[in-house]
This record gives sequence, C-alpha cells and structure tokens, in this order.
Amino acid sequence: MQQDLHSVQWRIIELQIEHRDLDYLIDKLLTEPTYDELQVSRLKKRRLKIKDTITLLQVQQTPDQPA
Repeated sequence: MQQDLHSVQWRIIELQIEHRDLDYLIDKLLTEPTYDELQVSRLKKRRLKIKDTITLLQVQQTPDQPA
C-alpha cells in the first residue's frame, strides 16, 4: 500500500512537470508572429487532459472523511 502511494505521488509530480513544460511551450509559441494554431490547440488539449489526470489522482489519494 505504501509503495502504491509513493508511485502515485511520483506520477503526480511527473504530470505536474509535464504540465509546466506545456505551459512554457504554449506561451513561447504564442509569442511567435506566425504560430500554428492547430499545434497550440492540441497542446492546450493535452495540457487540460494532464491537469484532469492530476486532479483525479489527487482526489484518489485523499482519504474519505467520515460524515
């Protein structure tokens, strides 16, 4: 069980790094005078999917609170 928690935490960290890298890349592309809108759109969708996955993993880690 403890090993599973560590692997989930590592996965969250990896996804957060990838999300941050995509933020940087998107910002960089948007500053270029002629950027590929399709590429930026795909990167934004990928970034959103990563954010959703991070949120899902974090929710799964949170223990249920008794009512």
